[in-house]
Amino acid sequence: MQPKSPSILECPIGRAVETVGEWWSILILRDAFQGSTRFDEFERNLGIAPNILSRRLAHLTKTGMFVRRRYQERPPRYEYVLTDRARDFFPVIATLLAWGNKHLAPKGESILLANRNDARPINPVVVDAANRQPITLANTIAIPGPRASRLMRARLASLKAMNPALAPTGD
Repeated sequence: MQPKSPSILECPIGRAVETVGEWWSILILRDAFQGSTRFDEFERNLGIAPNILSRRLAHLTKTGMFVRRRYQERPPRYEYVLTDRARDFFPVIATLLAWGNKHLAPKGESILLANRNDARPINPVVVDAANRQPITLANTIAIPGPRASRLMRARLASLKAMNPALAPTGD
């Protein structure tokens, strides 16, 4: 277990990484989005050790990404069903897939996302819901939210990338 500083616990990215940041968790979710629900399916598709899979599924269930549902009485067997919280994570997976295809597939893409109705390949982008403009490093900054602590407000105010007034001018 990693030590948790107040700035990590208060940060939504820190909390998200605590929930899904371990790489097996992301791959388990990827397979769940592709239809896997049962322990043996995850184990076979991922080539993951059973003890690691058990721990990751328990964590993802505890953090609300899966609901565990019995599908067989004897012996008892369970499936792992995606929750709304997990389905809301799908755009993160889609964005990782697009980034991986763009930067880590020198011989070409092995997987594409496609429109479910007509199988037309799609290219995911993250956009602002208000104006539908792409969200980029160049056009965004992090600002304190209404529940930000004094420490978080000070941290954000001190970040050069987030506060152009603090950046060196090059003079």
